[in-house]
Amino acid sequence: MKKLMFFSLLAIIGFMSFTPKPAPTTFKVDVDKSTFKWIGKKVTGSHNGFIKFSAGSISVEKGALVGGSFTVDMNSMNCADLEAGKGAEKLMGHLKSDDFFGTEKFPTATMTIKSATAKGGNQYDVKADLTIKGQTNEVMFPATVAVVGGAITATANFNIDRTKYGIRYGSGSFFENLGDKAISNDFNVEINLAATGDAPAAVAAPVKAAPKKLKAKGKKATGTK
Repeated sequence: MKKLMFFSLLAIIGFMSFTPKPAPTTFKVDVDKSTFKWIGKKVTGSHNGFIKFSAGSISVEKGALVGGSFTVDMNSMNCADLEAGKGAEKLMGHLKSDDFFGTEKFPTATMTIKSATAKGGNQYDVKADLTIKGQTNEVMFPATVAVVGGAITATANFNIDRTKYGIRYGSGSFFENLGDKAISNDFNVEINLAATGDAPAAVAAPVKAAPKKLKAKGKKATGTK
């Protein structure tokens, strides 16, 4: 009897171990409704502009962020604070050259989420691999992710050290006597994502069987003689 119970317990444990885990729900990034803003600073001022997403997805499990991957088109980079014919073309030509992002050889940049730690109130600490100019480094940043039915909105704002990706032009960390030509090692990104997909299926609560009515037990009444 004890052996039978032991083997039954092993069978139950084995079944639980090999029960497949439900796959996360994947939401596709709407590239037309999502934005990726960059801000670069130098001693004499700053410049900003946008880069277009070319693809992306966000993974959610039980309403919480668990993963995602994103691709941006580096050749779509533009400048929002300079007008055409008044320095915009010159700046963008330089940023797309090998001095900076080398977009002809490296037309895309990618980011893959490795982990997301929930902090409550739609807030997360995200850890991801970021690849720029063929070089990959780990980045960590806070993000806000809201899941409502079949839609997701996500925002993040953080700095990236360009020198970790081999972009050293104008960096005071590698060149001396730059004066007012020095450019900050960090550039800031503001990300706003919109994604859609199938809403996670609701898990129905198990239906409990109605309790059986118990028959009253007692002595039958007997007549008096």
